[in-house]
Amino acid sequence: MEFNATFFNEFAETLSKQEGYRLSRTLLPDIPTEKLRKISQSQNAHNIKGVLRRGLQGNAALVGELDHQEVQAWVEVYAAYWNATGVILAARESSSDGSKSSGLVWTKAYEAWTELLNVLLRGYQNSGFEAWTIPCMYVVCKHLRIFAMQADEERNNSSSFDDTAAAFQDDFDPETNKRQKLEDCARVLSRVFMVCQTDRAPLEESRKWGSYYIANLLLKTYFKLNSASLSKNILNSLRAGGRDMPQFSAFPKSQQVTFKYHEGVLAFLDENYDLAEQCLTEAWNLCHKHAVRNKELILTYLIPCHLIKSHTLPTEKLLEPFPRLQKLFLPLCRCIKRGELHKFDLALQEGEDEFVKRRIYLTLERGRDIALRNLLRKVFLARGFEEAKEGEKPARRTRVPVAEFAAAISLGSQEKIDNDEVECLLANMIYKNHMKGYISRQHGIVVLSKSGAFPGTGV
Repeated sequence: MEFNATFFNEFAETLSKQEGYRLSRTLLPDIPTEKLRKISQSQNAHNIKGVLRRGLQGNAALVGELDHQEVQAWVEVYAAYWNATGVILAARESSSDGSKSSGLVWTKAYEAWTELLNVLLRGYQNSGFEAWTIPCMYVVCKHLRIFAMQADEERNNSSSFDDTAAAFQDDFDPETNKRQKLEDCARVLSRVFMVCQTDRAPLEESRKWGSYYIANLLLKTYFKLNSASLSKNILNSLRAGGRDMPQFSAFPKSQQVTFKYHEGVLAFLDENYDLAEQCLTEAWNLCHKHAVRNKELILTYLIPCHLIKSHTLPTEKLLEPFPRLQKLFLPLCRCIKRGELHKFDLALQEGEDEFVKRRIYLTLERGRDIALRNLLRKVFLARGFEEAKEGEKPARRTRVPVAEFAAAISLGSQEKIDNDEVECLLANMIYKNHMKGYISRQHGIVVLSKSGAFPGTGV
């Protein structure tokens, strides 16, 4: 995009038709390097604002559409964009030749892009930019987050950065120090979110329509920073302003899916599995059928929710499009179905790194209770039926020696489990309503219910 007659005519046409997404494409930084170079070299710092001002004011289609203040605001926006393109171009060229002598180039790109966002924000706050132009905010905020992560990565890998001296400072935190720009990005995005949330214009003209897009970017950023508490502030803010917000269903489905996913994961981390299952199910149902990566992320938390809530396991057909999830969950599912406790522990151990990374380890560990229930159920069924009196149906034997349960639990393990530990496990299963009955320690047996000994299993 060069600032010539073609650009000014297109800007005027976009303005007259109020095509926000088309206008936002004029602020894209992720364009071919040659095109970026043409933009950067088309003007210089001394004349860029003059060229923009004359072009916007001199376009007949714009006369009457914008007042002088708004024209000047757009001049400032595109001047900041032009300045950022030069810095981004330098960063790309420095990265491509592997040079480290030019300093923290992506940090400079992040700072230049932050200035563009600040100028754009002033346009909304002081110069009357209309709500239909909000996609411009989307583009700038989205790439601000990308540049922040690139700047942090560059800084952490740069030989010019030495944290030895910094380590002597009282407030030095090595982990936090690695995410400085992303944390700054979160603060900037929070300001943008408030600009959208606090707009008092009628809903059809309100910046509130941008709230969920920015909220989703903020949630992604907070998740990256492991700041769950800050994520909850966003949810609380949206709930508090719910009556003044457009209906959630009126927002684009992509925004609904992303928001419900993050809301579900936050509820999952709080062990509020009812809410987590509800939100993640909504996200799953709304998710586009070809969005495989998004569906995989949703299932990563929805599967453990189903395991805890309804003791249901995913089918192989459900996991067929997701090889990574098959590798993680299918071994656990097979062990739970078969009641193979030792193999369940091994499968949990094998996937431990990924489970801990996704914060689902502790939830999946509770699946051991379901595996144990299925094992105890097998022992119960193997006991067979008592002989029936004449005219009566045979009944399942309900008295099972603790030693038989102990033998089954020890199966596959090199360590033999004693009866006291088995009785403790059985007492927990009864307490959690995974089985119905009582333990007779005097006789060393478990007396199970004649009907519904294992609730939810039909036995």
